[in-house]
Amino acid sequence: MQIDIEIKLFPADIDQDEILRKSCATALNVPISSIKGYKILKRSIDARSKQVVYRLQVKVYLDEPFLADIKQIHYQNVSNRKPVLIVGAGPAGLFAALQCIENGFKPIILERGKDVKQRRRDLAAINKEGIVNTESNYCYGEGGAGTYSDGKLYTRSNKRGDINKVLEAFVQHGATADILIDARPHIGTNKLPLIITAIRETLLNAGAEVRFDQKMTDLLVEFGKVKGVVVNGEEKIYADAVILATGHSARDVYELLNRKNILVEAKPFALGVRIEHPQAIIDAAQYHCDIRSEFLPPAYYSLVEQVVDRGVFSFCMCPGGIIAPCATYENEIVVNGWSPSKRNNPFANSGTVVQVGLDDVKGDHPLRMMHFQAAIERQAFALGGGNLVAPAQRMVDFVENRLSVDLPKNSYLPGTKAVVLDETLPAFVAESLRAALPLFGKKMKGYYTNEAILVGVESRSSSPVRIPRDKETFQHPQVAGLFPCAEGAGYAGGIVSAAIDGINCANAVLKFL
Repeated sequence: MQIDIEIKLFPADIDQDEILRKSCATALNVPISSIKGYKILKRSIDARSKQVVYRLQVKVYLDEPFLADIKQIHYQNVSNRKPVLIVGAGPAGLFAALQCIENGFKPIILERGKDVKQRRRDLAAINKEGIVNTESNYCYGEGGAGTYSDGKLYTRSNKRGDINKVLEAFVQHGATADILIDARPHIGTNKLPLIITAIRETLLNAGAEVRFDQKMTDLLVEFGKVKGVVVNGEEKIYADAVILATGHSARDVYELLNRKNILVEAKPFALGVRIEHPQAIIDAAQYHCDIRSEFLPPAYYSLVEQVVDRGVFSFCMCPGGIIAPCATYENEIVVNGWSPSKRNNPFANSGTVVQVGLDDVKGDHPLRMMHFQAAIERQAFALGGGNLVAPAQRMVDFVENRLSVDLPKNSYLPGTKAVVLDETLPAFVAESLRAALPLFGKKMKGYYTNEAILVGVESRSSSPVRIPRDKETFQHPQVAGLFPCAEGAGYAGGIVSAAIDGINCANAVLKFL
């Protein structure tokens, strides 16, 4: 007999098998000897009261053996099958490729950036010298933006597809099985590159092609049907289906489509700053303690406030994390955050952004939101003074509209410069943040403090452009065989939702071909 129950454990007991079994036996009112095994289905921290506990959903096996159900997908060889072009090797592209193999097609991935190993050198140049390689950076390259900017797997996209399939694929390629049960699964920037490399090896062993330094410079279209792509301005690669999974920072792709009169649309996005606190402040607020227990992970938070008619919210919160420079072009500042798997850095950071609507940017050009975004990023660079030094301000100083005399120690490696952030943020964004931050402080003790630093600008939380597609076929309404995919097309936000959309696009290709 199998029974699903919920139990709670103190943090110190979370890894104690005997205590967990006793808790299950008590909950079911049975002798502990009758419990032959268990499987943890979900695990989350409940910090609503002073005594922090773990809540576990457990499948208990009574008087029958427990058999682990580890799923392994065996991929067929598709080296001689019909090709499908996939532009971009982020999570959408990689999972689209895996699904193409399952569906009997040969995926050919074209990635403008470098493989995960080669990307490290370019990231070192960004952090240490302020030099941006416009084709290899935190956004471009194997694994996409998530590879070196955290690896958070939390998503609300449970209606879009099979989340477990994505998580199980990560486990099959080297991720810890904890991601299958944690309420907020996280791989970590230090571990994700090896997993991405393992996925590439699976693809290659099945007969797929993965090509690096292959930038799509044109899309081949004849009589309303896609015929292939041009890479690096030279080579033509032909296929009847192209999955466009280029990510939310590929401005040249939006410009290419617009030049070719292939419909793109302006899309609302969010804009703000990355806010960093000492992790100890967040731990004390969330766990109701002076010092966090060694049995608890660094604390997380999520905050949202409606200011007049605008939403102000935190996202991509990185406990024990680092603020990273994520520019993709020269002379711009873009910040993001990431955490290693142990989340053991002394700071906690989170994007904190304000909704930007279509009415906030004048005109009707389909790329006007992108141009607005780019202008703010260039202004942030100018305020910082160059070399990717980021404009910054202490939190209370920002709210009270005064220049910070100095800035607290922080994790942003290229350096920060004290400025008045109103000089780069649009007035409606600055005023919305100014109203929301003290309110966040009322929701979370210690949050509103001058020990926190605001670093600008957080501008790539989502794409400012949508590439439209049919809801049923997933194809562009003007170009048969073109499948706009994931974050870059405006249909995902994060690793898992992008991976799910990649799978969905690959399945749509199956119906098309």
